[in-house]
Amino acid sequence: VQLQASGGGLVQAGGSLRLSCAASGVIFGINSMGWFRQAPGKEQEFVAAITWSARRTYYANSVKGRFTISRDNAENTVFLRMNSLKPEDTAVYYCAASRTGWGSPSSPYEYDSWGQGTQVTVSS
Repeated sequence: VQLQASGGGLVQAGGSLRLSCAASGVIFGINSMGWFRQAPGKEQEFVAAITWSARRTYYANSVKGRFTISRDNAENTVFLRMNSLKPEDTAVYYCAASRTGWGSPSSPYEYDSWGQGTQVTVSS
């Protein structure tokens, strides 16, 4: 499967962005999709995940209540709506796809396909 992430940009604190991750190629067997982020000098961090059926979602505590993950079934696209952005949300955001079960959706080891990153910069 190929993943194409887009939607990053520069926004002021308190603003919003919506990231998209389009899946193409062999999408059969995908069980879930996730978003991770990595800020300069920091470890990769889990952000949010959603089952391919969109029946279950899971969020990092740091984004819960501000970010919403969703999926457009017809377009095989997963979105990450980010509201009330903070400077500490600045990072490169990556989407990923998993063909394993919903065991540990926050673990990057659950995911076997990754898209290129999209930069999100939140100014104070």
